Amino acid sequence: MSGVAEFKHFFPIDSIQRVCDLFHEQLRSEKEPDLALFSIIVGAVENNLTNVKNNDKEMNLSTNKFVKMKFPCVEWEEVKSLHDRFVSLMKAGVDAKLLNGEHATRDLVKRVADVVWNSLTRSYYKDRAHLQSIYSFLTGNKLDCFGVAFAVTAGCQVLGKRDVHLALSEDHAWVVFGKDGSDTAEVTWHGKGNEDKRGRSVGDGVSARSWLYVAGKPVVCTRIMELAALVSSINPTLTPTIDVHEVAQMQHKLLWLLYDKGQLDAYPMALGNLGDLDEYMKISNCTENTEDSSVSDVSRTNSNNGTPRPDSAALYAQAIRSSRVHYEDRHVYPYTFQGGYYHRHKMYKEAFHAWACAGDVIRHYNYSRDDEEIYKEFSEIANELIPQLMKAESSGHSARSILKDPECFASLLRFYDGICKWEEGSQTPILHIGWAKPLVSTISKFDAEVRAQVHIICSPNNDEHNDKFKDSSIKEEKEERENEKDKWNNNSENIEMSVREQLTAAVNSRPRVTLYSHKMAALKPLLLAERLNTHALQLQLTAQSQLQRPQAPMKRRDDDEPSPCTPTPRAKRARRER
Repeated sequence: MSGVAEFKHFFPIDSIQRVCDLFHEQLRSEKEPDLALFSIIVGAVENNLTNVKNNDKEMNLSTNKFVKMKFPCVEWEEVKSLHDRFVSLMKAGVDAKLLNGEHATRDLVKRVADVVWNSLTRSYYKDRAHLQSIYSFLTGNKLDCFGVAFAVTAGCQVLGKRDVHLALSEDHAWVVFGKDGSDTAEVTWHGKGNEDKRGRSVGDGVSARSWLYVAGKPVVCTRIMELAALVSSINPTLTPTIDVHEVAQMQHKLLWLLYDKGQLDAYPMALGNLGDLDEYMKISNCTENTEDSSVSDVSRTNSNNGTPRPDSAALYAQAIRSSRVHYEDRHVYPYTFQGGYYHRHKMYKEAFHAWACAGDVIRHYNYSRDDEEIYKEFSEIANELIPQLMKAESSGHSARSILKDPECFASLLRFYDGICKWEEGSQTPILHIGWAKPLVSTISKFDAEVRAQVHIICSPNNDEHNDKFKDSSIKEEKEERENEKDKWNNNSENIEMSVREQLTAAVNSRPRVTLYSHKMAALKPLLLAERLNTHALQLQLTAQSQLQRPQAPMKRRDDDEPSPCTPTPRAKRARRER
């Protein structure tokens, strides 16, 4: 861990460029970054800029989506004093006997978590912004779920235990430790905080197939990736509808700096956040002022090799590739990031496909009360976004393109099937009448001839251990279908084809969808009927699923076999309304 004194010459920090210079210096160094130091600095900037009491109130908040604030001046003495307090707190609160040995033990991790936990106020701050930094911890004794896990990791680093690292799922955080990083420990709470699991392994959550633990495929951070998690957790919001421009700009530049160094390659959530920020900075016309324009040209090229940086769409695609390559495609948010982007740009067919892929991922989990965030995400898509765009597409003279596209209908079935599968085997039903009505309304907007073109395969009892094999087979079948489709569209070859061959080619070109949930599989006759029985659809959708598998859970999902992959970390996603 590098000494904090070597960064003294960067102070006072009075501009975004100063913060970027500090990070750039650390990224060039071979020494470990001091997590506490960087968290204090970033937290000091964010908290000062987002505290309305400390800023001019001349701006009209009701007419802006972002506001510009005067950048604060962060002095070395303040940062050094807070850092010393954090070090003293950790060393005074931990018995020296727990520090024996090269690697951390569960008792040590539990004790550090207790030190942080017992220093907090007696309230839980699940949805409060700007409470994720050690600055917030030291100045207000408040931390959110991610902040506690980050503070514990930084505390273990202060105590010389370099094997303790942050692990992040899509809505939770814990730590890994031990010689090979195979041990896991809960150090924070989730939800309302009424369950204290500190010190326990996360194995129970993984075996329960909870989305909260991403099937044991979290982002396990290196020290530099922990810096990336710190940056990704920055929250620029001033109010629920207004962002502070300087905070968003600082986060944007720091994420690009980390991206250029390759530190986001295995961090899907950070890539998605960067995509959102990149799009947001364009919308906010952030390059109009003098300071921004001096960096705007540089921001579109890689600082290492000068190559063009990807745009938002490419970043979302990279997040999906990262999830597939590193985490066996068990992360949902990369697809909802992409789906949201396509929806904002009125690319509805592509949005349907991205949401269907999100459904494919969520079907591997069992729904529980801990899944509140992803439940809200799917609820917004299913009960707000899709009904709104379907309403728009079913009116007007140029609108009905997606309603005539069987591939869109197939994507919708995949999306809903994923939600139904997520519900199966869970203690709490998902598809109440508030979900069923929009679903049935959406399906009813597709004509019978469009629905009939989709080839529906029902496989509710399928052993998903064979998913990888199935995926490769489906890919091969798709390639074959594409080849047949090309032949079908080639008039010169059609002359030589028999009627039977032409009919076979036409059937093979139909979009296919496999339904894995019992509920959706049972709906197949209704879905393909010439006249939809909407009442029967609603009744069947809202019926509580009692089709839990009698076999052990391993018969149900494809992630039951022991996997060499380890968990993955992430900072909790900030839902932006722009």
